[in-house]
Amino acid sequence: MPVTTDDAENPVQAGTCTLPNGAMVPFRVDDEQGAEAPGARVFAGLRMDPLFNDSTAYVETLATRRLALRENGTNGADGWDILGIAVELDVATMLGRAPGTLFAVAAEVVTRGRFPVRVERFGRAFVKGQMLSELGADTVNRDLDLRELWNQEDPFELAPNYLRAYRARLNANLAVMDCIDGKVDWPLQPDGTHPLTELYLGDYQIVDVAKPYAEDSYLEIEQALLHGRAHATCGGRSLNDDAGDTNLTLVITGGNGPRISDGVDQATVRASDSFPYLAPPNLEPAVAGRILAPSKVADQLGFLEAAGLASR
Repeated sequence: MPVTTDDAENPVQAGTCTLPNGAMVPFRVDDEQGAEAPGARVFAGLRMDPLFNDSTAYVETLATRRLALRENGTNGADGWDILGIAVELDVATMLGRAPGTLFAVAAEVVTRGRFPVRVERFGRAFVKGQMLSELGADTVNRDLDLRELWNQEDPFELAPNYLRAYRARLNANLAVMDCIDGKVDWPLQPDGTHPLTELYLGDYQIVDVAKPYAEDSYLEIEQALLHGRAHATCGGRSLNDDAGDTNLTLVITGGNGPRISDGVDQATVRASDSFPYLAPPNLEPAVAGRILAPSKVADQLGFLEAAGLASR
């Protein structure tokens, strides 16, 4: 909530970013210049959502277990706005004593108070929505929605409580997705384990700060490891990277075939190469497609229900 007002009596919200070296950086929400400290910059405020994918076609693919992606897809996130936070760190200043150049990175939302609760987290793209969503294939935990439990997990150390359930869900759903193109590219191990299950249990971004930046480097480090070669890029995920297509291509084809595309190659407005990177907010979200026609909402709910992803 806004904590004060400016000279024009407009509400102002402020925050503080605690850096890895313990330094505190105060910032003001929606300040286009952001705030700076030695080796760091911080921005928080309303920006345009960098997400882009054909969510309707993807949900139909899950529901029907066949590729329903189109050459010219429709971005389900067209024109959406988000409350974003951008933090830029100089690695040498903040992490200069680290023993190597390879880092695991995750983001999470944790409540404040005496008993903090992790309510959301993000690492690799679409793990919760694609890999853990209910497809009816997991006979061990068919009636258990694991997604909110997954949100509460420490991304770097999964608790043992539901670990077997996560593995069973990933084994089943990854196998289903592999067969969507009519062939098996990831044969299961004798005990039924899918070759990619352990990779997706580690739900965080892998970044090598010693390698050159590339806009399309999502999963490059992981795929290099799977193929026994040295990685060539920094990895991670840039805002303009079509991570959804990369993810689907890895799981469905294993690299044995053409790249799978949902027909949506960029966000409503591409992210910038300069701080704070996220595009300015859309001033007319309804015009840009934020409001769906009732028929479209019904179609999406139908596909979601068929895939076991939602209920009316």
